Amino acid sequence: MNAKDMAIRAAQALEGKQGEDILVLDVKHLTAITDYFVIASGRNNIQVRALADAVEEEMSRTGEEPRRMEGYLSGRWIVQDYGGVIVHMFHNEERAYYNLERLWMDGSNRVAWTPGEDRA
Repeated sequence: MNAKDMAIRAAQALEGKQGEDILVLDVKHLTAITDYFVIASGRNNIQVRALADAVEEEMSRTGEEPRRMEGYLSGRWIVQDYGGVIVHMFHNEERAYYNLERLWMDGSNRVAWTPGEDRA
C-alpha cells in the first residue's frame, strides 16, 4: 500500500471514532522523514487513546504495523509512525498549543484528503 492510501485509511479510521479537525497533509517536499502527516484532535484523553486504537486496528488489517508509537499512556499527544505516514492524535489543548499545521504548512503543500471523502 502506498503512503497516500495509508494516510487516507488512517484518516478514515479517525473519522469513524469522531476525531475532530482531521487533516491529511502532504509534507514529502518538506522533509525526508515521512510523506504525510495525519493530524486529529480528541475531546479528552480517553477519546485520544480510542483514536490511536482505531488507527492501529485499521492499519493492522492491511498488514501495516507502527514502527514506533509514543504518548499512549498519557493520552494527550499520541504519535504513530508508519514510515511514509506519521499520525498525530492530540487532546484539543495540546493541538492548539503545538499547532503542527502552522509549523508544516509552507503554502505549497496540500491537503490530501478531507473528512467525508471516500478516496483521494
